[in-house]
Amino acid sequence: MGAMFSLKLPTAKGPLHVGCTDFMIDHSREGSFCRLYYPCEAVEQSRQPLWIPRYEYCAGLVNYLNRSRWSVPLLNLAFGYHTVPVAWNAPFRAEEKYPLIIFSHGLGAFRSVYSAICLEIASHGFIVAAVEHRDESAAFTYYYQSAAGDVEQETCEDGTPSAVPISPQVAQPGLKEVWLPVVKLKTGEEEFPLRNDQLRQRVKECSQVLNLLTDINQGKSVNNAFLGNLCPSVLKDCIDLQRVAMMGHSFGGSTSVQVVAEDPRFRCAVALDSWMLPLSEEMYSKDPGLVFFINSEKFQTEDTIRKMGRLQSMNNKIKIITILGSVHQSMTDFTLLTGNLLSLAFETRGTIDPLVGLKIIQKASLAFLQRHLDLPKDFNQWDDLVEGKGDHIVSEPRL
Repeated sequence: MGAMFSLKLPTAKGPLHVGCTDFMIDHSREGSFCRLYYPCEAVEQSRQPLWIPRYEYCAGLVNYLNRSRWSVPLLNLAFGYHTVPVAWNAPFRAEEKYPLIIFSHGLGAFRSVYSAICLEIASHGFIVAAVEHRDESAAFTYYYQSAAGDVEQETCEDGTPSAVPISPQVAQPGLKEVWLPVVKLKTGEEEFPLRNDQLRQRVKECSQVLNLLTDINQGKSVNNAFLGNLCPSVLKDCIDLQRVAMMGHSFGGSTSVQVVAEDPRFRCAVALDSWMLPLSEEMYSKDPGLVFFINSEKFQTEDTIRKMGRLQSMNNKIKIITILGSVHQSMTDFTLLTGNLLSLAFETRGTIDPLVGLKIIQKASLAFLQRHLDLPKDFNQWDDLVEGKGDHIVSEPRL
């Protein structure tokens, strides 16, 4: 299969050009960090951002995968040259109000790992804010402290320093980086308490990003820690705050379910191969809201399928489909960027063509979003996918 297509992220197929920038508003750990994909003006020449934003993220992935630190340069060699086919900091297309999607990444991921999905949705007239969580579920992330204060650097489990004094984005003067590696279960530690605590922080962070974008939309001044990036003020009056949805993969899937249940500003959620373990039992005793579960064929278990069914019994508008031939990583960019050897080693591909699988996700998601955000679009041409009708999909869960 690796010889059938080049290893790169596909360009957006929607009618709009897509720009991209990073916002870090309030540079502290309690602030918000996200990558924004947005409709932009056409530009003759543009710089495309690296898919792995910084070398440190390679170290974070290696640590998360429990590989030797000597694997870091090899991982960087394999993935470090890939770029995202968007225009970095391109002028925002301020011609209409756009619905908003907040995207939550999975365990061991970070803000750019779902670029193929996010940029495609943005090309159809959405603003997509991909959160980088600071609950220690990201492979690696960072924030800033004042250089005048004492900064306690965190380290990976192998003891290597977690910060390197090189940054492709220029931060405001007087700030010093602090890096957060992914937290791992200790021997004998029960997983649910840790993940449920992280889930609560993730929900708070997603709502906080919506608060931030609401302030920006209302013209309030915010301070981006990154100098020279797109000015947030250009988004004023261009975010349709009546049409807001959640989307996420794995841990981000359960995060999306929890956010919609708690924050009424989010009208619906698309949960990609949701990891159900972090959700408490209380979730299954009330109407969770409008959720679209898009599952892979290989990740879910009888227990997680039952949990999805219990939620569906509370709201018959909840939809559950399975993409046949897909695996858990089929929802990520890794499925497009790994050749045969790496895909076998890390199970990043199933039997379905990666591009076909991602197109199903993108089209089905857009159809569901039109249905529940009342969008004046033609995404309903893909309504059959939401019902589990079509090639490579079924409406009932598959184990």
